[in-house]
Amino acid sequence: MTTEILIAGFGGQGILFAGKFLANKGLLEGRNLSWLPSYGPEMRGGTANCSVVLSDDPIGSPIVTNPDVLIVMNLPSLDKYENAVKTGGTIFVDSTLIKRKVNRTDVNVCYIPATALAQQNDMPTLANMIMIGKVIGECQVVKMDGMEDAVNKIVSARHAALKEINLKALKIGNDYKE
Repeated sequence: MTTEILIAGFGGQGILFAGKFLANKGLLEGRNLSWLPSYGPEMRGGTANCSVVLSDDPIGSPIVTNPDVLIVMNLPSLDKYENAVKTGGTIFVDSTLIKRKVNRTDVNVCYIPATALAQQNDMPTLANMIMIGKVIGECQVVKMDGMEDAVNKIVSARHAALKEINLKALKIGNDYKE
């Protein structure tokens, strides 16, 4: 099984961190993977996107042009990538920041107010991990078991205090019901 994921938003939303987390979780599960970050020259406030491919087979290319899963954290990203998603794929929309609905009817859509949930739970910088928790819950791209190991790998020792809050954000997203 191969799942191609594209995560997009603006710099400072943790787009690359979210992709790196998924890649590390896949690695811990023994999957083949690729992680390809891309961001504009501005970093914070500029555009950022990240391609992640998780597969049981060798991966031919790290480039994701037609994702199975699209995670969008701002309106320009939805406008740019909505039509690229494969028929039958899933689009995850941060409905706090994106007010318009997905126009396509041949894809599954999940609206999650990730930014609002992050603010309500006193974790304003973790909307990205709330979105990832929802993606894992809906699409099972990786398993929920062993999240601690993946968080430990990606959160540096310098930021060790943030490990628990990242796990909490994943759980909030995973448990969220529309």
